[in-house]
Amino acid sequence: MNILLLLIIIPILTIIGILFTRDNKKVRVVSAIGMTFQLITAAIIIIWYLAERHAGNTAEVLFASNWVWYETLNIRFYIGVDGVSVAMIGLTAMVIFAGIFASWDVDDLPREFFTFLILLSSGVFGFFISLDLFTMFLFYEIAVIPMYLLIGIWGTGPRHYSAMKLTLMLMGGSALILLGMLGLYFNSNPDGGPFTFEILKIAKAHIPLNTQLFFFPFLFVGFGVLGALFPFHTWSPDGHASAPTAVSMLHAGVLMKLGGYGCYRVAIFLLPDAAHKLAWIFLILTTISVIYGALGAIWQKDLKYINAYSSVSHCGLVLFAILMFNETAMNGAIMQMISHGIMTALFFALIGMIYGRTHTRYINEMSGLMKVMPFLAVAYVIAGLASLGLPGFSGFVAEMTIFVGAFQHADTFHRVATIIAASSIVATAVYILRVVGMMLYGKINKEEYELITDAKWYDRLSVGTLIFGITAIGLAPLWLSTMITGGIGPVIEKLFLAMN
Repeated sequence: MNILLLLIIIPILTIIGILFTRDNKKVRVVSAIGMTFQLITAAIIIIWYLAERHAGNTAEVLFASNWVWYETLNIRFYIGVDGVSVAMIGLTAMVIFAGIFASWDVDDLPREFFTFLILLSSGVFGFFISLDLFTMFLFYEIAVIPMYLLIGIWGTGPRHYSAMKLTLMLMGGSALILLGMLGLYFNSNPDGGPFTFEILKIAKAHIPLNTQLFFFPFLFVGFGVLGALFPFHTWSPDGHASAPTAVSMLHAGVLMKLGGYGCYRVAIFLLPDAAHKLAWIFLILTTISVIYGALGAIWQKDLKYINAYSSVSHCGLVLFAILMFNETAMNGAIMQMISHGIMTALFFALIGMIYGRTHTRYINEMSGLMKVMPFLAVAYVIAGLASLGLPGFSGFVAEMTIFVGAFQHADTFHRVATIIAASSIVATAVYILRVVGMMLYGKINKEEYELITDAKWYDRLSVGTLIFGITAIGLAPLWLSTMITGGIGPVIEKLFLAMN
């Protein structure tokens, strides 16, 4: 059996176990056991993949399996991984594992909550291992649709409005993606013969430039909606602010990466000529996303909104780097997806834990929390330092790689865009240091805060897992960078041929 199938089978078995479990405490235990096995499976895949590459296996994808699903339309259940998708699998496994323990104290319909949460994760795993566009789109919808229920039922604040806004905008993006994928399908064999949804076969087809120019915006914007591309980002702050803790972690940490991954794997890889022609338009939009998100975070007082706008900025940086079309910047883009995924999951986990103790998310209502919750406070400082790019953490490695790669372009347009995007680092430092200073230091401003307890064992496990990921990448990034470089090779080759 293909080991990649375990990434889908384990969540299904976990959900079945949850549905047959009556006791709420046992529901949590079953969820934790299932996602622990998921994390172990992801670790085995990463180690196995690195071992295969080290042994000289140069196949474009590894662990590939291809089964006929619907013969009439030549739809196939085709799975496999390269270095990029293996990295995304590791990210997803780490975030969902941490998310389960961050939600350990959920008492409102825990069976249904963990069922939808794990179903969402199965869609994400399926998306990252799919090599057939139809299969990829199916798993994309499985990952997106549970968000409506998770926010609408277990969210806070204007949760129904936020859930509906998020769902409608992402469904709009899905409609654009579907149109783009159908365009690729019906142009997948210009020389005659059966059409196909297989990504690797479409990549070898010579699709006319005019056709590429027509369908590229559908795919890039469609996936860009989930990647918080300006001006289609407006669902993101409201969705993050209203979502429960684990859902915010998966949403910002993993789901938004489906947007960047889709732009990279589908739009740019399969339509490279159009990508070159239209890149300048989307570079402008992504540069706006980077700056707008960073500046927007400065003016917020709600911790979740601060992190939500920060995510718009960091995810904009991913799309910005992908559009630079060189190996260094694209390597940085994928590394930024991994870094931001872990880092923002850590932020949302900590915000949920702080809110559960203080019953507020407004920074001007909190002060001196370092004295009463030192573990959570130090963890928040670590997350903040990683976000603003302190050396030794994953944020520094990712952002430096992006800006070095982006500045390799000799033309004025790309260099000006790079300088503007790089200035977001200053804005990031402003809102991170402001939050840390106001919330964690100074005198305790409310008597009830004196009674606050620090992190419990499940909080520490969740937070510790994510901090380990941030520091492991920051201190030893070469293994991840090497794995990503091997994965992006075919995409860079296609872009190079399109340029010449």
